[in-house]
Amino acid sequence: MRGLRPTRRVTALGSAGALVTATLIAGALAAPSATADSRHGQNREARGAAIAADRAAKAGIDWADCPADWGFEKPIQCGWVSVPLDYAHPYGKQIKLAVDRIGNTGTKEERQGALVYNPGGPGASGMRFPRRVTTKAPVWVNTAKAYDFVGFDPRGVGHSAPISCIDPQEFVKAPKADPVPDTEADKLAQRKLAAAYADGCAERSGAMLPQMTTPNAARDLDVIRAALGEKKLNYLGVSYGTYLGAVYGTLFPKHVRRMVVDSVVDPSRENIWYQANLEQDIAFEGRWKDWEDWVAKNDAAFHLGDTRAKVQDQWLKLRATAKKSPLGGVVGPAELISFFQSAPYYDSSWVPTAQVFSKYVAGDTQALIDAASPDLSDTAGNISSENGNAVYTAVECADAKWPTSWKRWDRDNTRLHKDYPFMTWANAWMNLPCATWSAKQQTPVDVKTGKGLPQVLIVQSTRDAATPYPGAVELHKRFKGSRLITEKDAGSHGVTGLVNPCINGRVDTYLLTGKTDAADVTCTPHATPTP
Repeated sequence: MRGLRPTRRVTALGSAGALVTATLIAGALAAPSATADSRHGQNREARGAAIAADRAAKAGIDWADCPADWGFEKPIQCGWVSVPLDYAHPYGKQIKLAVDRIGNTGTKEERQGALVYNPGGPGASGMRFPRRVTTKAPVWVNTAKAYDFVGFDPRGVGHSAPISCIDPQEFVKAPKADPVPDTEADKLAQRKLAAAYADGCAERSGAMLPQMTTPNAARDLDVIRAALGEKKLNYLGVSYGTYLGAVYGTLFPKHVRRMVVDSVVDPSRENIWYQANLEQDIAFEGRWKDWEDWVAKNDAAFHLGDTRAKVQDQWLKLRATAKKSPLGGVVGPAELISFFQSAPYYDSSWVPTAQVFSKYVAGDTQALIDAASPDLSDTAGNISSENGNAVYTAVECADAKWPTSWKRWDRDNTRLHKDYPFMTWANAWMNLPCATWSAKQQTPVDVKTGKGLPQVLIVQSTRDAATPYPGAVELHKRFKGSRLITEKDAGSHGVTGLVNPCINGRVDTYLLTGKTDAADVTCTPHATPTP
């Protein structure tokens, strides 16, 4: 499952019958480093990245008003950065990456350069980042005085040589099969869908697939840094964006100035990506229960039951009803999971999800049908959703070697489903295309501290569902001198955008001065939503 921004709901997986909204993580290929690994292929890619960065530094970026249909108001500007499709062949085919920026709001003297952002996915666009300035997001006011806010579409995403695996309208069609299989025939049907999806990726986007890796995205990031005229990179990565940052910091340690990683993917090679998705299933169950406890505590507002067990009974009853006869003809169990999973992802979804659920139980089914069914008239949104899922799949499948044995997938997910039923099978089908992936699969980068890497700031909540807490601990160990801020007893995915003075002040201080606390810090949780 992926990690996207809280403002966008993604319907996935068109092929494998799970509808999954996401926010997650991403993978790596055995990648070159300006400092480390000296294997021949990696050296070629390291040299290619240096050539591309030098070329970009000379070319710069021709900034102009953004195209009207991109939806970015002035004074945000847009431009393009050219990068090699394959860094082993830096003079070969080039692709263009879309970038945007807004200048710092402070004085020339206050300016510290560009702050480049990646929100995760893999498959999410960072292009909305400059809108944190135009919308005056309070948490970012201080940082915006010092930095230009720069966003970009990673390779394959949005405006940056977008890839596709299936017709977008077909991708969002509903209802899809219940992800939880009742029979071996159900499993076989899902396996066929996953294999067909993998074939569709190869047919529609085959030339891009071998190059859709996190190390290549990290090299792209370095080319963007150079094109911006920056000697060193200031970077904010959330969710999968933390893995992109970890790989960048490993490949280009001397190019980092400041780096904040928020809601962290465990970067260990063993975790990328098969194990990461199994760990998610466990964490999602825990956060789902947190939400049910909160709903029960607020029974006076929602009338869904005054204990977790009663709320869970209402969920199971709804699920069974939708399985027997999809609501409005389109909302079955897969669509329900896609809608309800936003609550374990983000606290900001707790109230609206509970309100829609409450209306349904009170007899108003339309609100849930409207919320959980696809909008076939939203062709642009459906293209974006399909593209995001294609990139998610392509990156995770290319970054690492996945199990090809169905027996292993079946055994692991059957075992997990017994105790963690909310997301396990939906997540399995979403990732199963990687079992039959035709393009080359790499070995993940060994994330570690290279010479010159400065202090990195890590921010993580203890009950995050999409990127479980041990991932932050693992990166903290691997990046020597890093500092970890833990938000205890909280679980919203993406911490730096929430109001919590204990965290906000420290992030500002680090980005503005480079200073951190003398030791790791534990913060109390941000405010719980109120109905």
